[in-house]
Amino acid sequence: MINSKLLSNYTLFDGLEQAQIDKILPLMEQEVYDAGTEIIVEGERNDKIFFIVDGKVAVIKDRVILDKLGEGIFFGEMEVLDISPVEATIKTISTTRVLTLSIDALGEIFENDLHTYSFIIMNLARDISRRLRRLNSIVARESPPMDWN
Repeated sequence: MINSKLLSNYTLFDGLEQAQIDKILPLMEQEVYDAGTEIIVEGERNDKIFFIVDGKVAVIKDRVILDKLGEGIFFGEMEVLDISPVEATIKTISTTRVLTLSIDALGEIFENDLHTYSFIIMNLARDISRRLRRLNSIVARESPPMDWN
């Protein structure tokens, strides 16, 4: 059984009161995937955010592992925001249990509690910004210096 206190461990819910989180939990679904399962596939559509409760997944792009994600991390948010095809495959490394929040559930939060929805979207923007900064650091470290002459 998942209780709403678990959700407060995810940055997407930072700043929300417990009562607000309690209202979100019933909108979420729990799913369990065996090791080696592709949860979302590069090039396909995705309409939900996945919150890793336990287990581990690999982020794979063009057959290259870009990252490994575990408990307390979420993924799938980019496609929910811009409704474009998935940029990378997410494949389980071990049996993985997730909670999902669909784009329809986000729409329901928007309609019923704009304050909570605003917090979620702001937190989403912050997380994407953090990931972009991390990626920029990796690219800068791995790229050759530019010759300005």
